[in-house]
Amino acid sequence: MSQEDETELSLLKRSEFVRRKERLYRRLLAGCALLTIAVTVGIIMALSGQALTFFDSVSPVDFLTGQDWSPLSNEPAYGVLPLVSGTLVVVVGSAVVALPIGLGAAIYLSEYANPRVRAVVKPMLEILAGIPTVVYGYFALVYLTPILRDGFSLPVLPAFVTDPLPVVSEFTLVIPGLVPEINTFNALSASLVVGVMIIPMVSSISEDALSAVPDSLREAAYGLGSTKFDVSTKVVVPAATSGIVSSYVLALSRAIGETMIVVMAAGESPKLPTVPNIFENFTESIETMTVAMVNIAQAESLGETVAYESMFAIGLTLFALTLTMNYIAERISQRYREEY
Repeated sequence: MSQEDETELSLLKRSEFVRRKERLYRRLLAGCALLTIAVTVGIIMALSGQALTFFDSVSPVDFLTGQDWSPLSNEPAYGVLPLVSGTLVVVVGSAVVALPIGLGAAIYLSEYANPRVRAVVKPMLEILAGIPTVVYGYFALVYLTPILRDGFSLPVLPAFVTDPLPVVSEFTLVIPGLVPEINTFNALSASLVVGVMIIPMVSSISEDALSAVPDSLREAAYGLGSTKFDVSTKVVVPAATSGIVSSYVLALSRAIGETMIVVMAAGESPKLPTVPNIFENFTESIETMTVAMVNIAQAESLGETVAYESMFAIGLTLFALTLTMNYIAERISQRYREEY
């Protein structure tokens, strides 16, 4: 065999080895994708199977429209509306905190901060996402609720002190509580802390979306005489709408599924919100869908009972609610998506 034939054979063997390796990589990656789909389908089937058994005993109409939830009482009731409303109260409250602050932080990091500041601030902001939720719940119950209810004090310096290093007076200025009639377990503290917890998710994803906007759009706006604030809010943010909406939905989905914070801070009192005074809903104890599932799971009389099966019906409802939110967000993202 000539040297040219040997070289050609070597190249053919190498090419065949590369093709086999690529086929192996493709199958491994496809297996990873199929595994995620299989896990999702398995969760849906597990929830649906037990939920259908529950709906054999309780009408789906009564479950979805009932206004009383007490599965472990002597006269059990399985109306999920109080749980859904409690979940939405926490989600709305956390959205008021997280969405504007998270977007504002993202705009600052993307448009105003220099690289050195961004390299420090962004990791520090994302540390919030790594704090255990039980710590957030403890903070809400032990610190935030007393501040909201009883107020806090600030040191006051005497007006007559002329020493360049004055001593703080023993007197304090007491700032009244922001919500004097707030309960120990309340939705307001839980909402505020959940909002703080999801800020990193909003800011990080939104900042990535804002940074992906081409500089040519910014330069064109500057060329027309726009200020930095105008460029940020009227050019960059609209161009990154799809990514910002995605960050909102992911953050709110995280808020919907939060358990530990609402267990410790919001309480276990399922009730429908009162329409005339919306703010009262945040001062009272509520119960979310995740808290209800925890309470049923911790009950002593577990087994194939209606109360036990209701946990899967709540889980299926929670899954449907999250899926609906993601579908709406996907439609919005497709509507405003920009190709660069």
